[in-house]
Amino acid sequence: MKTDTSNQLSSEQTELLLNTLKTRFEKNKNRHPKLDWAAVQTKLLAQPQKLWSLHEMENTGGEPDVVGYDKETSEYLFVDCAPESPKGRRSACYDREAQVNRKDFPPQHNAQDMAATMGISLLTEEQYRALQELGNFDSKTSSWIQTPPNIRKLGGALFADFRYNHVFTYHNGAQSYYAARGFRGMLRV
Repeated sequence: MKTDTSNQLSSEQTELLLNTLKTRFEKNKNRHPKLDWAAVQTKLLAQPQKLWSLHEMENTGGEPDVVGYDKETSEYLFVDCAPESPKGRRSACYDREAQVNRKDFPPQHNAQDMAATMGISLLTEEQYRALQELGNFDSKTSSWIQTPPNIRKLGGALFADFRYNHVFTYHNGAQSYYAARGFRGMLRV
């Protein structure tokens, strides 16, 4: 029986990714002041599918980094820390329903499916605001965030950005998409 290796990195890809992540981790200690890279790397090496997800985050311009540790689940929290919404994830509407129902000029992608394919989740509003405590993100772009079902049921979706030294949360039709709007994701390791 042949093993599916489509979501696995080669040893060279793993080494390159780990070096990139370690360099970013050490350069941005303010995001994780009490965490140790060796412990993070040990958990990553034990979960190759998580390395693949981080590779996808990196390849789409997310610049993932550790932003916290969940003591209840013993998981490190990786979030896209690129200054602007990841370039490889822009021009996507919110979800598949919005993509299918868009009559004129439907987008090629939607944020929810892209995130699921990558093995990550869109940030919640709370997570997005917590990220902004670590730096200024999305000062020229915006990012879709998880939308409550009652808003989505009515056709809307939420996005957020950082302007005028303030985090703003907005609404838009879920079918909308813009060259400057993408999404940020979270991966729990």
